[in-house]
Amino acid sequence: MPSKFKLALLALICGALLVGARLLAAQDLSFQIPTTQAWTDTGLDLQAGDVLNVSAKAPSLDIAGADAAICDPKGTSGTSTTSGLPLPSAPAGALIARLHANGAAPVLIGSGTELRIDQASHLYLGVNMANSATCQGTFAVKVHVVSAASRAAAPAQDSSSGAAASTSTAQTQQSRGQQLKSQLSAAAQVFMSGQFGMGKSESGASSSNVVSENGTSGEASTPAPVLHISEAPLDSDLRKSIDSLPRRVNDQFQNQGDMVNFVIVGSQKDVQAALDAATWHVADTSNSRAVMNAIMETYESKDYLAMPMSTLYLFGRKQDFGYEMAEPIAMVASRHHFRIWKAPFTWKGSEVWVGAGTHDIGFAKDKRNNNVTHKIDPAVDGERDNIGSSLQKANKAKTLSYYLPPNPVQDAKNATGDGYHSDGRLLVVFLQ
Repeated sequence: MPSKFKLALLALICGALLVGARLLAAQDLSFQIPTTQAWTDTGLDLQAGDVLNVSAKAPSLDIAGADAAICDPKGTSGTSTTSGLPLPSAPAGALIARLHANGAAPVLIGSGTELRIDQASHLYLGVNMANSATCQGTFAVKVHVVSAASRAAAPAQDSSSGAAASTSTAQTQQSRGQQLKSQLSAAAQVFMSGQFGMGKSESGASSSNVVSENGTSGEASTPAPVLHISEAPLDSDLRKSIDSLPRRVNDQFQNQGDMVNFVIVGSQKDVQAALDAATWHVADTSNSRAVMNAIMETYESKDYLAMPMSTLYLFGRKQDFGYEMAEPIAMVASRHHFRIWKAPFTWKGSEVWVGAGTHDIGFAKDKRNNNVTHKIDPAVDGERDNIGSSLQKANKAKTLSYYLPPNPVQDAKNATGDGYHSDGRLLVVFLQ
């Protein structure tokens, strides 16, 4: 019988293929936004370059027993105070949106507007009200999503070419959906080959197959992001503490694995808020929960972004948190991810978190037991810098510093037998 991990992986592949099929349809969504709650989660994940056209209608005027004015998405008149409003610059009672769960300022929607997405986001809709309701009713909201891929391929549109542009957009959306379905189909083929001996190549070499993010096989490397690195030397006490860290994490059988390649200085609350702002998702902690979540998210037309990761150990204990990031449809086959542990020391009263990050680029056979597992990009410094870049782009990193400890890890294998290489440096992130 396949293990729970394999069943979870297969279920996620099937669920992701269903998500890919949904991408072939036009992204026209409808929501009922009540004025009785601060925010309504639309369940809509967005990527950089997406464009939303949002429109809203006021409730009908036959609300029985109404004690307050009927809400209008443009806002109500006659209210002069802005105290306590989520968006003080907008009229009370107006429809507003928020693109992240925490730390992001709302934007005005009103009766209709266009939103251009500049980074991975999640859409919440709400009403610009303080503690006491200034009006009542429920807004009927429609959202039309034009994906970044559609916009990139669509021709310039003028008054005489609108129909052609619309047709091209639809064709590009279909092409994108087919591409993502192909990617997951390839991932499923590698999984089935490794698990059940199906679809092997003539040479029989299936253990090295990798499904890359564009649906092809082969090695992959994370493009090096541009980091703003501080030239100031690290504090001597912090250097000594980092020097004392284990260089690598291990699995439950004490097999040495991924290298420790970054450190974050900040409280648990600040670390979690920073990673949320940088659009990292907390991984599920059990495979059984993952299967249920994948099914429910697919049923509710959401994208599953919390695929479980294996348990690894540092300081004699399993990771405190696991985080991951990927294009939703690619989460099964390819993802950026890391594990973090709270260090047994502090620096100037601040908590210190120690992490090991790698980039999954597909599937391969686990050399310990011939089961199916993820394969990592061997150039692990790319993932180290990706983590720093994400925090830097979210304006959550005060400073970034490289530090080369004694006896650095430069060539090694992880616990599943895959080789990797590094310049040996750790990235030290000080949060704002």
